[in-house]
Amino acid sequence: MKLATWEVFAMRYATIERRRSENFIVHDLHDAATQMDYYVWFIKNDQETILIDTGFDQKAANERKRNLLRCPIHSLKEAGIGLDSIKDTVLTHAHYDHAGNIEKLKNTRFHLQEREMSYATGKDMRHAFCRHAYDPHNVCELIYANYEERVGFHDGVYDLRSGIEVHWVGGHTRGLQIVRVHTKRGWIVLASDAAHYLENLMKRSPFPIVADASDMLNAYELIESLAESHQHIIPGHDPLVMNSYQPSGPKHLEIVSLTDPI
Repeated sequence: MKLATWEVFAMRYATIERRRSENFIVHDLHDAATQMDYYVWFIKNDQETILIDTGFDQKAANERKRNLLRCPIHSLKEAGIGLDSIKDTVLTHAHYDHAGNIEKLKNTRFHLQEREMSYATGKDMRHAFCRHAYDPHNVCELIYANYEERVGFHDGVYDLRSGIEVHWVGGHTRGLQIVRVHTKRGWIVLASDAAHYLENLMKRSPFPIVADASDMLNAYELIESLAESHQHIIPGHDPLVMNSYQPSGPKHLEIVSLTDPI
């Protein structure tokens, strides 16, 4: 059977200025400030749209002092995507900036690694270091969705559709997963927080929020093996994404087509 080909898009929905030391375990103490952007991603063909991650809301932005540019879920509607038509959403992990707004998607099935739910609800959350990037409200919304039979639990690698593979990598969290998509320019990898910045991967300098450093370093090797090239790796928070791909859709929504490099 012929492998399906998909279009892939990134929407920037929030941003913040941070010191480089906050983004790299190995860093120069004199490093200046750098920008961190927040994205959701969506995968499309003529029949359907699949969402990758759900962003955060204004309440989380206020609490964590992030600059929320737009609601990522309501912005999908502005981009012409009916929320009720999104039947499947992959959550790369359950951190607040990737698994908020769950309650706004009433008809979707959420896909995550079973070990991510176990981590987010288990004994490790008694440690402030482990729970800092989780929001208990988001985790509870996932639990409610599970009680409504709208959570797909996975263990390791799985095919969501023809041309869409999801791989467990761990590292940043116990259950972090990445998404490999077959496109007109070959296989691309949505690395999410397995590589906040492409530089994390290229210099083998992990992001400081890490559950297992060895898994994070091994993830870099897996990502490279799954992508056609480094130009086919989409980092999770890198502002370079907005400057590397063609704009798509309404300009004010800051959507770029990851299948159309500049």
